Amino acid sequence: MSNFTKLTTESALPTADTAKEFSCGDKEICIANMNGIYSAMDNVCLHQGGPLGQGMIENGKVVCPWHGWAWDPKTGEAAHNANAKVAVYPLKIENGDVLIEI
Repeated sequence: MSNFTKLTTESALPTADTAKEFSCGDKEICIANMNGIYSAMDNVCLHQGGPLGQGMIENGKVVCPWHGWAWDPKTGEAAHNANAKVAVYPLKIENGDVLIEI
């Protein structure tokens, strides 16, 4: 049984090819908008804890603003090491609400 929680509203989502941070309980979530397709992942870079949602999108990856580690928003894999992963979460939009399953 899925357990989706409201994260935000559709109008608050990031614009095309940008990322944005959102709070969900005690977690910080990074939402990336890749050409109109949204992905949700942990907002904390595994390198030194940088805020991924404050980073930029380059070559289909979210780039941490602190030290440039790049993450695939669909898989959570680091560009330089597929064994380094941040958690990714299912996301859906219903009636203008953005719902996430953590």
